[in-house]
Amino acid sequence: MKENFLGVDVCSDNYEQLTVSLLNDIESDKKSFIVAINPEKIMKAQEDEKLLNLLNQASYQIPDGIGIIVASKMKGGKIRQRVTGIDMMLKLCETASEHNKKIFLYGAKPGIADEAKMSLEKQFPAIQIVGTINGYEKNQQVIQQTINDSKADIVFVALGSPTQEYWIVNNMNTLYPSVYQGVGGSFDVISGRVQRAPEIFQKFGLEWLYRLLKEPWRWKRQLILPKFLLKALRRS
Repeated sequence: MKENFLGVDVCSDNYEQLTVSLLNDIESDKKSFIVAINPEKIMKAQEDEKLLNLLNQASYQIPDGIGIIVASKMKGGKIRQRVTGIDMMLKLCETASEHNKKIFLYGAKPGIADEAKMSLEKQFPAIQIVGTINGYEKNQQVIQQTINDSKADIVFVALGSPTQEYWIVNNMNTLYPSVYQGVGGSFDVISGRVQRAPEIFQKFGLEWLYRLLKEPWRWKRQLILPKFLLKALRRS
């Protein structure tokens, strides 16, 4: 099931339901595309029809933002759990290691994907990460051939949003893997180069507050949340 916020679809499924669906997609050779949705992306899409269409092209739009949960509750929807991009990636890594599925890491600065690979291999000893390419490789033929030759089932793309999502929709139908997820800066966090917000902030959906405390100059970006909620409720 999906709910719609200002023209953008958002899935109401939790991690477990999404993982079951994605595993079925791999088994049936069905192409799937995961995009993380937050109020900032939805508000940007109001002024960018191409971005709006891109977000709605995804197979699974995961609710990565406390504002989505608040808006869903206020509108009488059923979305009650955040599904963050990095945690969806980790859940898929766990599932892949349990079901003998192969993973490819594409993106980030040189060396970061390799460090993320080593970290994931420590966390999930049975995981099969069959290749990496950094985000500075410009030869699309090399990228495509390397991914195809790896015979991966899942590709995590860390090129920043919306660049990674545009890359996915432009390439997924000519590539071997079934599942594609844009993961932003997740490789940096998994590799240990960037520290994630403490668990107490994650638990209550307050990563935005942690970032604001560390980077107070970001305060203007936080004004998007009340603007989104007001606009979403007026449309309901």
